[in-house]
Amino acid sequence: MSPFLKRTLTGDHIYLAEMQLYVCPFLFWKLLSCSVFLTFLRSSSGGLDSCKLRKEFRLLGMHKDGDVIIGGLYEVHLITVFPELSFMIEPEQYHKLTKSTALAMAFTIDEINRNPNLLPNITLGYHIYDNCIKLGVALRAAMALISGTEKSISNLNCSGSPPMLGVVGDPTTTHSIAMSSVLDLFHMPMVSYFATCSCLSNKQRYPFFFRTIPSDAFQVRAMMQILKHFGWTWVGLIVSNDDYGLNAAQSFHQDISGYGGCVAFYEILPREKDMDEIRRIIHVIQTSTSNVIVVYSNEADLMPLMDEVLHLNVTRQWIASEAWSLSPVFLTSRLLPVLRGTLGIAVRRGEIEGLKEFLLSLRPDDDPSNGMVRTFWEDMFKCRFNHAQAETETGGTVCTGDEDLTSNQEYGDVSELRGSYNVYKAVYALAHALHELLSCVPGSGPFGGHSCASLHNLQPWQLLYYLHRVNFTTSYGDQVSFDENGDALAIYDIVSWTGLPDGSVKGREVGVVDESQPAGKPPHSVCSEPCPPGTRKATKKGLPVCCFDCIPCADGEISTDFIECLKCPLDFWSNPEKTHCVPKEVEFLSYEDPLGISLSTASLLGACACAGVLVVFAHHRHTPVVRANNSELSFLILMSLKLCFLCALLFIGQPRLWTCQLRHAVFGISFVLCVSSILVKTVVVVAVFKASKPEGQGLMKWFGAPQQRGSVLILTAFQVVICAVWLSTASPAPHKNTNFQSSKIVFECAVGSMAGFATLLGYIGLLAAVSFLLAFLARNLPDTFNEAKFITFSMLIFCAVWIAFIPAYVSSPGKYADAVEIFAILASSFGLLISIFAPKCYIILLHPERNTKKALMGRTPAKK
Repeated sequence: MSPFLKRTLTGDHIYLAEMQLYVCPFLFWKLLSCSVFLTFLRSSSGGLDSCKLRKEFRLLGMHKDGDVIIGGLYEVHLITVFPELSFMIEPEQYHKLTKSTALAMAFTIDEINRNPNLLPNITLGYHIYDNCIKLGVALRAAMALISGTEKSISNLNCSGSPPMLGVVGDPTTTHSIAMSSVLDLFHMPMVSYFATCSCLSNKQRYPFFFRTIPSDAFQVRAMMQILKHFGWTWVGLIVSNDDYGLNAAQSFHQDISGYGGCVAFYEILPREKDMDEIRRIIHVIQTSTSNVIVVYSNEADLMPLMDEVLHLNVTRQWIASEAWSLSPVFLTSRLLPVLRGTLGIAVRRGEIEGLKEFLLSLRPDDDPSNGMVRTFWEDMFKCRFNHAQAETETGGTVCTGDEDLTSNQEYGDVSELRGSYNVYKAVYALAHALHELLSCVPGSGPFGGHSCASLHNLQPWQLLYYLHRVNFTTSYGDQVSFDENGDALAIYDIVSWTGLPDGSVKGREVGVVDESQPAGKPPHSVCSEPCPPGTRKATKKGLPVCCFDCIPCADGEISTDFIECLKCPLDFWSNPEKTHCVPKEVEFLSYEDPLGISLSTASLLGACACAGVLVVFAHHRHTPVVRANNSELSFLILMSLKLCFLCALLFIGQPRLWTCQLRHAVFGISFVLCVSSILVKTVVVVAVFKASKPEGQGLMKWFGAPQQRGSVLILTAFQVVICAVWLSTASPAPHKNTNFQSSKIVFECAVGSMAGFATLLGYIGLLAAVSFLLAFLARNLPDTFNEAKFITFSMLIFCAVWIAFIPAYVSSPGKYADAVEIFAILASSFGLLISIFAPKCYIILLHPERNTKKALMGRTPAKK
């Protein structure tokens, strides 16, 4: 029993729920219902000791026994009549027999078995099936290869059919995609000889897929070289409605624009013989101004179109893909009037020594498993082995099996071996991989514990490691190996269809496209090297357009097509390579910035210092130093200074609407509260001195505590009104400034109204100037009232800081403007705090003996 059969038995059925088939749901259901499952039968003793196929597939094939079996899927029959799919009865199908590459596989295996240097003491066998170019048939054949063909198996432990090593085929892309999804579940390698879709190079989806034909990605590039050689830039494109055609069309559209070409029209052939759609496509061809048509299609889908082209005598220059460029279906004298001069990409031609003798020695037998040879024989000689069928179908001609094969010259012609040559290489690739697997030295193998595989317990997945490392040369001289994607070396022949004197048509080789041969590449000859990314072309004066200079794009511009530089959008800037636009860097004074950290630390230290002085004054509130000149004003000045320190924090961080509105309002009101308190305190100092003289004895009644509080409140209220009018008419708001530095966005608070901001600062400056003037005039008062000296010094610092602030603020860029304003706030606040309160704290804390009324009153007057 096949090891894959044993591994897939789960309960009563084979588990196939994970099959990722590229088929429609009805086909998948039919596949499962057509007895792909195996059913366990209980013996009379009640034990599980046998299984059997529920139903047999009607498959045409060839079989040969061996120690190891290689599967094969080939196109032997073409379906020329599309059956009606009613899903009520099994559809009737009509076939046309073609010369098959399946016989090349049978010959190759016989040749390997005769080779004493390759797989000695190992006999290869084969199971070959016809896919009829129908996905449903191909899937049935694939399942037959996996599960075997024995109707009943009684020993579930050891015996059974030999292991299936791998599968050669399927030739079509859609079939290969579907069957790879099935075979991958069993980790069985598949080597296709004709499936070219570039999608199959995806090793994530198709890890066990290999091929001996180049990918369509290379075929499209080869097609571009033909178009460029003849200067054809206006071409039509027709593809088959399958993975092969659609993927090729996608690559074609991408590549043709690269050299300046255009697609005049793009049509998809119907999967069935829809004559209305065929006539519509013919009408598009006739009305188009394009005289060159590229066709990526298989033979079966293209046949109805070419019949209609011949019927209407539509002559164009056709460019054929490898799928039909040398197809005998089209290389006929009947189609010569419309297909003469066709250019095509053809699979690499090769020679297989001994194949002709093998073909001519082929004879049918009575083994029902070898029905492919019998059917092939009946079709070639127009006879039947069954007498009853011969009477009704061939006029009584009965096949004897001894007919002369040499009478059919086309059958024995091995001069154009292309698909067969790929089969030859695919079988040899599997054989070489198996040879290396069996030559493994124990202890140095690639599997777990450096173990080697065994022929008695051979699993197909073990062959994968060796397939990736296959590298040999055929007798024709071609090297065979696979790249990391399982693709073969890229090489194609270019053929041209010409008519021969005898009326036949032949595809003659007119060139070779080979990317694997460096020596075959054209010499390097350019006037100017291609421009690197981030530059544009500037044509040199007086020279052809291919001679140019590469001019770097300016900052903020990018170049992707090397023709011109494009400016980035407003909020974007070019990367250093000038190839992409990236978001501009947003700059603002943040708490993570070293400057922001320093300023916020200084702000908090100032607020803590104010709090500390406030605590000291509150604790010593009954002492003469604190009570002198209204202690209530001293407390008010300390509270306002604390607010001044804390308002600096509103200038740090990402600007928001509420922070932009609060920062200047809190700053303006806090400083007015502080400066107005100092102004009132200065006036009180002067008033006290005047009241000490006889002519001013009644003056103090106008400067009592209520009057002092009222004055501070009124002066502060003016600033509140200024802020209210400013915020209600032209409120500050966040603004992204891109004018200062083009590569950055400076995130700042726009003041809204410069007049409002100037009025706010001007009012603070007015109060500070009046305070400075009064304190300066009172600086020579007796020592008992020497606080005026400290106020003078503090106002001098305050005014100097804010006068220097104006030019520094205007000239500071970006976040540094906010930093300058914060520095001015902190500097002036520290100046007021230290100048006014440091001397008093000095006496309170360090010389408490001087904190007495007697000590204060005992000082001598200052000299005038």
